[in-house]
Amino acid sequence: MAAVEPPAAHPSNGHGTPSVAGQRTKVLLLGLRRAGKTSILQVLFNQLPPKQTFYLETTMRVVKHTIDTVVPLEIWDTPANVTVETLGAPLSEFSSIIFVIDIRDLYNQPISKLVEFIVAANKAKPGIAIEVFVHKAEKLQEDDKIENYRQINDRVLDRLVDINPDYEHLPINFYLTSVYDHSLHESFSKVFQKLVDSLPYLEELLNVFCANSQSPKAFLFDVRSRLYIATDASPVDSATHNLCCDYLQMLNSFGPLYKSITAGPGRQRPSPNTPPPTATSGPSRTPSLRGSVASVPPATDITPVPHPPTWKHPKELFYPSAATTLHPVTPGTTLTYHLITRHLALLAVLPTSVWDSRRGLLEYNVVFFREGIQEICDAEEEVRDGG
Repeated sequence: MAAVEPPAAHPSNGHGTPSVAGQRTKVLLLGLRRAGKTSILQVLFNQLPPKQTFYLETTMRVVKHTIDTVVPLEIWDTPANVTVETLGAPLSEFSSIIFVIDIRDLYNQPISKLVEFIVAANKAKPGIAIEVFVHKAEKLQEDDKIENYRQINDRVLDRLVDINPDYEHLPINFYLTSVYDHSLHESFSKVFQKLVDSLPYLEELLNVFCANSQSPKAFLFDVRSRLYIATDASPVDSATHNLCCDYLQMLNSFGPLYKSITAGPGRQRPSPNTPPPTATSGPSRTPSLRGSVASVPPATDITPVPHPPTWKHPKELFYPSAATTLHPVTPGTTLTYHLITRHLALLAVLPTSVWDSRRGLLEYNVVFFREGIQEICDAEEEVRDGG
């Protein structure tokens, strides 16, 4: 990738115009030359095919990438020769540090550099999250891959303990990653979740949705990057996560071919003097439905908050949905997709029998879920903008 002088480096990420008014969460991306730092960013946020990462140019100076999603990010892609002194900003400004190590690399040099930044970061900002991506895992056989991963893990921790025994308890997380499979998306999702202040509320909404919809697993995905922002309390199964990523990629590829009729000239956005419609595009709230997928939360628990005239989620905003059957044999499993905000989508796994017989009530639950997520996102945006 051609280096661009910051702050003019705003790579296209499909999330709209970067917001410069709000405060961004800074992430520092470190590693030696050809470790795969720029490749990670391009594959995740610019949808670069993994096979084309070979042609990316080496990063020669610090490049700031702005990523607009539920949490606006500023990721600093650094050259191999950067040090704590030449970084150009104190480590205390960063919320997370990601260090990328080529799994085939000679271990002494990258580990020395990693330990140097861990010690400096702990002094500048105790408790800062340190994430280590043992990258390019596809280059080795399974046994060699696990062995190299274990050696890197042990050597880093041993080197830290030699410096100070207290460093044994530092929050350092290791991930085995590759741009050629979904391990990169899953690992970066776990890193990203630590930067979301509202994560407990998002998870609780997902737990309520799963309980009321008989869904064994649900994810809240960032649509473009295919990172899951939150999930319910049940353990994450890699196979289910991979299916969701593939399905979302397919929808992203074909989605631009379709357009809602609400985007036509006959359906205009209401004027500021007109009371905005509620986000409920499904059935009315008043009836108490029986025989539902599960009991719908009472209206008193999820009462919609009146929005000001500058409402950010008008009814005219198209909320597409889709579904596909994963296992046609009995009992069957269906994967569903519902757009929640411009950036976020709900992907849930459901029994096919529930989807076929009680789809309307399921979508009724999605309406309540969408309202909750939108209110949380609006509140966070107001805080970032100083409101």
